Amino acid sequence: EIHIKEPIEKEVNPRLLPGELLLCEASTVYKYIQEDGSNRGTYGKLVCTNFKISFLDDDSASDDNEPQFKNKVVGENDITLQCVDQIYGVYDEKKKLLTGQLRKYPEKLIIYCKDLRVFNFCLRFTKEEEVKRIVSGIVHHSQTPKLLKRLFLFSYASAAPNNTDGRNQTVMFETLEDWRDELERTKGNVKYKAVTTNEGYRVSEKLPLYFVVPICISEESILKYEGRGIPIWCWSCHNGAALLKMSAFPKEQDDSTSQMQKAFLDGIYKTISKPPYELLKMDDLSSSLPSLQDIQTAYTRFKQLFLIDNSTDFWATDVKWFSLLESTNWLEIIRRVLKKAIEVAECLEVQHTNVLLIEESATDLCCVISSLVQVMMDSYSRTKSGFQSLIQKEWVIGGHCFLDRCNHLHKSEKEEAPVFLLLLNCVWQLVQQYPPAFEFTETYLTVLSDSLYVPIFSTFFFNSQHQRDTNKSGESLKTQSGPFRFLTVWDWSVQFDPKAQAFLNNPLYAEKPKPDKSQRKTTRFKHQRQLSLPLTQAKPSTKRGFFREETDHLIKNILGKRIGKFINSSDEPPNNFREFYDSWHSKPVDYHGLLLPRIDGPEIRVWSQRYLRWIPEAQLHGGGTIATAAKILDLMEEVQSLQVKVDEEHSQAVSGDVHSVPMLRNSARLSSLFPFALLQRQSVKPALPTSTWKDLEDEDDLVKRDDECVDLSGDML
Repeated sequence: EIHIKEPIEKEVNPRLLPGELLLCEASTVYKYIQEDGSNRGTYGKLVCTNFKISFLDDDSASDDNEPQFKNKVVGENDITLQCVDQIYGVYDEKKKLLTGQLRKYPEKLIIYCKDLRVFNFCLRFTKEEEVKRIVSGIVHHSQTPKLLKRLFLFSYASAAPNNTDGRNQTVMFETLEDWRDELERTKGNVKYKAVTTNEGYRVSEKLPLYFVVPICISEESILKYEGRGIPIWCWSCHNGAALLKMSAFPKEQDDSTSQMQKAFLDGIYKTISKPPYELLKMDDLSSSLPSLQDIQTAYTRFKQLFLIDNSTDFWATDVKWFSLLESTNWLEIIRRVLKKAIEVAECLEVQHTNVLLIEESATDLCCVISSLVQVMMDSYSRTKSGFQSLIQKEWVIGGHCFLDRCNHLHKSEKEEAPVFLLLLNCVWQLVQQYPPAFEFTETYLTVLSDSLYVPIFSTFFFNSQHQRDTNKSGESLKTQSGPFRFLTVWDWSVQFDPKAQAFLNNPLYAEKPKPDKSQRKTTRFKHQRQLSLPLTQAKPSTKRGFFREETDHLIKNILGKRIGKFINSSDEPPNNFREFYDSWHSKPVDYHGLLLPRIDGPEIRVWSQRYLRWIPEAQLHGGGTIATAAKILDLMEEVQSLQVKVDEEHSQAVSGDVHSVPMLRNSARLSSLFPFALLQRQSVKPALPTSTWKDLEDEDDLVKRDDECVDLSGDML
C-alpha cells in the first residue's frame, strides 16, 4: 500500500531566523516516512539556508497539529548544518558517500544526523537543474571546511535583537567575583586564591582570564611555562581536600629542557604536598583512561546501531543486539570513566587527600572526571542552575575545544571526539539510577546534547574563552551597536516556551530537608537488560585496543575475581576502592550527600531516550518513562488546583501565576518516543524470510516468541 500526497500547489516558504539566508531549493521532493519500507511519504520542498536544511510540506504552513514539546528554533523537519553527520546518495539501489564535487547526481538522498535522525529524500520527480543545485548546495555547506566567521552564529548575533532573558541564574565564571564566590561556597578560600595573572591573556590564550591556584603558587611560576605545570583548582570537598588539574609538559623534549621542567615540577609538588598535613595523589589520565581516538572509534561504532534506515534493518540487528553492543566498547568506556570518578571521590572523601588530574591539555578527560566528581559529591551540581554553572566552569571557561572536538568547521577529523557527550552519558547513568537526587530530567540532558549542534548559541562553538572574546568584536560585521553579545544555551526560553520547559524539570526532585532514608528501596528500578550488557559480558575484552594496560598476568587476576568487570589502571591494589564502593552501597542513600553510581554488570545501560527516540520499532505504546511522568504531572496539576482553592478559601488567593506543568492526559495514546516524536504505527517483525530469520527458524521457534523478539524493543526502553 502506497500513500502519496499530491505535490503541493500553494507556495510554502521557510521560516527564517534573523540573519538566515535562503541559498538553494528544490520542489517536488518526496520524503519517505522511515517506517516499514513501503515507500509511504509526502511531497514537499527541500531548502538549504546558511543555518539549516529544511523540508517543507503542506503541513509546515499550519500550526494546527504542533507537537507539545516544540523547539522554537529547530523544527522536526529541520537539520542544522552542524547536525549533519554523513550524506549518502543512492545510484541504482547502491549507496555512496557524498563529499566534495559530484560528477553524477543521485536519485535518492539519505542524510544521517548527529542527533541520530535519518532522512530519506527521493529526487526522481524533481527537475534535473534543481537536483544539481540542492544536492551540491547541501553537500558543500554541510560537509566542506569553513572559516569560523562563516558560522551562522555570527550572522545571527549581528542581526538578532539583543533581548536575552535576564533571569538566568547560571554562574558564567567570566569575572573574578564569580571565582571568589565559588571559593567561598566550597570553603576553598583558605588554601586557594583567584588570580588575575592572565588578564589580557598574557600567560596563555588557552587559559581563562581568571582561575584559581594554591595560595603558595607565585605569579612568576604561572608565567614561566605559559601555565603548564601549574595545579589549577577545580573544587574543594567539605573536609578541605581539593580536586586539581594540571596541563602536562610535552613528552618529547631535549634532555636539558626536560631536566629543567622536572625540577620545576618537583618544586611545585613540594609547595602543595606537605605530609602528613597535606597529602597529594597524582593521576595521569592519559595513561589510566582510553585515548580520545579510542573514544571516537567506540562511539562511531556505537551510533551505527541506531542510525536505522528501515524496519528490516532494525529487526536484522535486533537479534544480534548483545554482541553488537559489546563489540562497540562504548558502555565499557562509560564504566571505566565512572570507576575513575569513584576512585577520585574515595581519595577526597575517605583519605582526605588532594587529587591532581594530569593531562596533556587538561581540557578533555580532566573536564569529564572533575565534572563527574562534583556531580557525585556536591548536591548543588545536581540542581539545574548548579549543573549549568559546572559546565560553564569546567568546560566552557575551562577551555574544552568544542569547535575541534565536535568538528563544527570540518577542519580535521583527527581532532574529533565526543568527550562532552561522554560526560552526558555518564551523568545520565546517575540520573536514571537516582532520579530524586536531580532537579533536571533525562529530557534536559537529551536537549542539551542536541544543543551542541545549534549554532545560535556561543556556548559550544569556541575552543577557548580567548577565541570567543577575540571574535565577538564584530569588526567584519556591520553591527550598529558595536561588539555584539552571543546568546547562551542556558537561556532555555530561546528554544522552548514555558510549557515545554516543564519537561526539563524533575517533579520528583527531593529538595531539602533531606528525605527519609528508608525511601531508598522504592527508587531502585528493575534493570532492563536489553539496554545493558549481561553480567557475563562484563569481562574485559581480549581484543587489543582500549585496554593498553592489559597483560596476561592482569587477565588471570581479573578473571579469578568477582570484580572482573573493572579494568584496574593504577598500580595500587583495588582493595580501598572495592571496600569504599561496597560500604557506600550497603547504606541508605542521602540524596543530598555523596552519590556513587552502580557500575557492576548490566547496571551500565544505554541512554534509551537519546538513542532510540527516532526509531518507531523501539517504542512502547502508552509505556516507558513518559507514562510514569504523565501520571505524576496529572497529580501535580490536581494538587496545584486544590492548593489554589484552599488559598481562595482563606482569602489568600495567588495571583494566578501557578507554575505550569504540561497536560499529559490520555497517556495510553502516547508512546515512549514522546516528547521527541509522536505516536507511530505499531511495528511488527518482517514476514519476509530474511537470512537472519531463516537461521533462527529452527532454534526454539524464536521468531514466534513475542516475549523474546517482538517486544525486545519494548524491553529496551
